[in-house]
Amino acid sequence: MPTAKELQEQGVSLFQQHDYEAAARVFQEARDAYTNGGQDDMAAEMKVNVGLVHSALNEYQQALELMQEALRTFQEQGDKSRTAQVLGNLGGVYIGLNDKEQALNHYRQAADVFMELDDEERYSETLMAIGQMQIRDWKFFEGAAYYQLAMEKKQNLTGTQKIIKRLSNLIASLSGARIG
Repeated sequence: MPTAKELQEQGVSLFQQHDYEAAARVFQEARDAYTNGGQDDMAAEMKVNVGLVHSALNEYQQALELMQEALRTFQEQGDKSRTAQVLGNLGGVYIGLNDKEQALNHYRQAADVFMELDDEERYSETLMAIGQMQIRDWKFFEGAAYYQLAMEKKQNLTGTQKIIKRLSNLIASLSGARIG
């Protein structure tokens, strides 16, 4: 019988292979094993993973419900890092639900917590997600401003990210865009 950790790792592997149905089943087995072992935080993490599977399958309402349950667990435990991660994931779910206001709200909450935790990498990734959302919504100047701020905090930029940083700096300087 595999351990909860082994089931979790198997689920991650299946998810990365895009075998979402199998990943969901294995994550649920891992959740049950963690619950039976009294590890509520890890059980909540498995809910997030199952939520990510639902999100990948465009089943956003199911993803939303599972992630909100996990969020409550992490908030009750005072786990700020996991709280911020789930808030960021919820931002993506709300985009899938076409609720841009809630998406932006959750991304901003996540960014605030990542900044508070001095987690510059995740802070930067969250700002990039906001920038992408703005650009998809035809708000190029706002998107460029978020990208600019994100790239300032990001370590070891890829070649593409260096180009995006230069372009967003140019767009932001032309528009005088400010993030408020």
